[in-house]
Amino acid sequence: MLEHDVVIVGGGLAGCRAALEIKRLNPETSVALIAKTHPIRSHSVAAQGGIAAALKNVDPEDSWEAHAFDTVKGSDYLADQDAVEILTKEAADVIIDLEHLGVLFSRLEDGRIAQRAFGGHSHNRTCYAADKTGHAILHELVNNLRHNGVIIYDEWYVMRLVLEDGEAKGLVMYRIEDGALEIVRAKAVMFATGGYGRVYNTTSNDYACTGDGLAMAAIAGIPLEDMEFVQFHPTGLYPVGVLISEAVRGEGAYLINSDGKRFMEDYAPSRMELAPRDITSRAITRELRAGRGVNLDGSAGGPFIYLDLRHLGREKIMSRIPFCWEEAHRLLGIDAVNEPMPVRPTIHYCMGGIPVNTDGRVRASAESLTEGFFSAGECSCVSVHGGNRLGSNSLLECVVYGRRTGRTIAEYVKNRKLPSFDAQSYLTEAQEQMKQLLNQAGTLRINQVRQEFQDCMTEYCGVFRSQEVMEAGLLKLQEIKAKYEQIYLDDKHPAWNTELIEALELRSIMVVGEMILTSALNRQESRGSHAREDFSDRDDERFLQHTLAYYSPAGIELNYMPVVINRFEPKERKY
Repeated sequence: MLEHDVVIVGGGLAGCRAALEIKRLNPETSVALIAKTHPIRSHSVAAQGGIAAALKNVDPEDSWEAHAFDTVKGSDYLADQDAVEILTKEAADVIIDLEHLGVLFSRLEDGRIAQRAFGGHSHNRTCYAADKTGHAILHELVNNLRHNGVIIYDEWYVMRLVLEDGEAKGLVMYRIEDGALEIVRAKAVMFATGGYGRVYNTTSNDYACTGDGLAMAAIAGIPLEDMEFVQFHPTGLYPVGVLISEAVRGEGAYLINSDGKRFMEDYAPSRMELAPRDITSRAITRELRAGRGVNLDGSAGGPFIYLDLRHLGREKIMSRIPFCWEEAHRLLGIDAVNEPMPVRPTIHYCMGGIPVNTDGRVRASAESLTEGFFSAGECSCVSVHGGNRLGSNSLLECVVYGRRTGRTIAEYVKNRKLPSFDAQSYLTEAQEQMKQLLNQAGTLRINQVRQEFQDCMTEYCGVFRSQEVMEAGLLKLQEIKAKYEQIYLDDKHPAWNTELIEALELRSIMVVGEMILTSALNRQESRGSHAREDFSDRDDERFLQHTLAYYSPAGIELNYMPVVINRFEPKERKY
């Protein structure tokens, strides 16, 4: 059995920043970071547009209070306002800290960090490194991990959380290289495992974003919060789904329909292309439904609309948003300097996740906390995003709450003993699970079942939802879930068996998908990214509260938790 003071699962921004903070505060602490990819390949590296903070480099009128209000309004008033206050108050400090760690931000002519406009923000406050911001930050954090002696287990897949009597004690993990199984125990376990975009069939997310951390927590009995709030990014490159960053619209690009009209004036006249993502995604979907989408031959009635950069000019495109130009050129052969990009909404981000308090401690229920279990980043829900996340607030959440959770853990483990549990029983169970999957004599390939599940989620729990459609979707999900017992693996060898990983990931996808759909069915209102055609209004009286979904093989149970409102009273959300 392996032993560390702290084990962090996930090598993205939140996990790396927490590990770094623990080592800064207590260099003697044994900190291990476990990731199923190399940390540099974590999905944080794909974050493009930027990280928000009221630095006032471009707009001296900005303030953390304005940033907080924009965030709460953007969340459709479901964000916890105490958590938002921490996020926005600490934003400037973490940007300066990242700069001191070596992050190469883009600059103004006078040398200060540049800031651009972003959707839903009332001031130009998004700091950026061209359109490769996540890449710039993650590389420096990983370099600092090695410098500070964090032990990295890369290409290990965590199979199970050891949670006994409300206390996290360790993990069961599998080394992808040779199939070795290990039990690791620790004084504190932190999940920073990222999102679950692969629950859907078209996503901007990495292939590794299969919701493993959320599924493990749910299977262990932890509730998941606000899972119905799934963000569709308005501009996924059609037909591949790859993200075209909001930075492109921040630099002045237009959204145009088949008539050549900038249609956002009909939906959010004051913000146009820089309306929040949920509003923009619904606007695009309505344009497509009305027959004003575009076909590949340029005719009307097609499946996408245009993102038009041509008026920006080559110099601005190549200096400010070069990666987006590269993606369109590499994947579709489009030169965005001279022709518009085809885009449509794509699954991008999960606002919900493992419920945590503002110190990163995982909740066991609305009223109680677990022991030894922490979480931060996209897999968690401290609820700074509520019903809809503003662009450039996700990297900020990872860094602010990664650092904050790291501080909590550093203090928490000081006088704590390593926990005791029957490691052999967990090891035996994992061995049996592996043997069962390798020897299962089914008739279905993993990809076939996964595709069916992803298509079901996309069809029955998309941009617009209704009771009739979601109830049909849940019935279909149960049929597809039953097929898990019928999958078979061609590769029977335990070493470097990608099929085995895909089989484990498919289980995660199925758990998370069912929790999303059940939570969405029971929220009978429209709020943020959750848009009901049968309940088109927001209903604060019944649903100004967080959903807590508890998983069991027999079905999902739901409970609710109050929203923290201490600064901004909920009002109608208009742009």
